Amino acid sequence: MSQNTFKKKIKQGSSQKGNGRNLFTLIEEKLNVTGIMGEGVPVHFAPPFLFAALLALIYIWSNHRAENMIRKIEVAQQQVEDIRADVTTLEAEFMLSSKQSEVARKIAPLGIVEIDEPPMKIKLKK
Repeated sequence: MSQNTFKKKIKQGSSQKGNGRNLFTLIEEKLNVTGIMGEGVPVHFAPPFLFAALLALIYIWSNHRAENMIRKIEVAQQQVEDIRADVTTLEAEFMLSSKQSEVARKIAPLGIVEIDEPPMKIKLKK
């Protein structure tokens, strides 16, 4: 029974058409892929590599989501500050308009005048 053997690669020579150099052969020569991985791609590295890639994607996704949440929080804080300023202004205007002198000034055109004497207390005898 014969043994399994690897096919030997044929060296590229002048007998083939063209020079056989394309982008992928240049990359393979420059990076020395066969020196790193041997003749084939080691499949036993695939699960850890895919797990690491999944973790990297989850990390990138969570950072993106966190940055979006921070932006939304900053916008909400700015809106709260604007509303708080409006409320403070409205409260000040309300307090001013509810003063006795301001009320008297506003109702003067209607002919209603402010009384100068205190109200009388009515006492009932039993």
